[in-house]
Amino acid sequence: MSSNVGLSTPRGSGTSGYVQRNLSNLKPRDTPYSSDPSKIQQHRQRQPDADILEHDRRRAIELRIFELRDSLEEEDKKTDDEIDEECDALREKLEKEHAQGKDGKGAAKSLKSHQVHELARAKIEESEKLRRALGIRDDYEEGSHWKRQEEKQREDMAKAAKESVRRRDDSEDDE
Repeated sequence: MSSNVGLSTPRGSGTSGYVQRNLSNLKPRDTPYSSDPSKIQQHRQRQPDADILEHDRRRAIELRIFELRDSLEEEDKKTDDEIDEECDALREKLEKEHAQGKDGKGAAKSLKSHQVHELARAKIEESEKLRRALGIRDDYEEGSHWKRQEEKQREDMAKAAKESVRRRDDSEDDE
């Protein structure tokens, strides 16, 4: 036995005497619901990576072009130059649609769980739409109502303290 850990002797215990640590014992972590206000973190929405979104958009365009090229090559009615022209025309059309904002960003429901950045963008758009519908200001800070109430209470208490000091001084002056 080392350091008073485990059995003094494994004889008669049905074990080998090998001491293992308890992996099921979880250590407490800092939670956002801590009673210490300095440990409470503001919720920040995950921001999508613009480069990844741009890459996915371009990839989707090239996929549609590849499908067109594949179908035209299977028909075998057009030359390679004509196929290239049609593919370039489709690419320009899709780029123009994206520039005009008609690129058909699907609803968040149609996105897969591995499309993290697209989901984050959809969530931000949904939150912004909800914020506008409810008339919430851009500079709104969560919990600001309670802060204003606390400040008002402090001001009222300070006024009451000043008033009581003034009354006490007035009563002393009258005597």
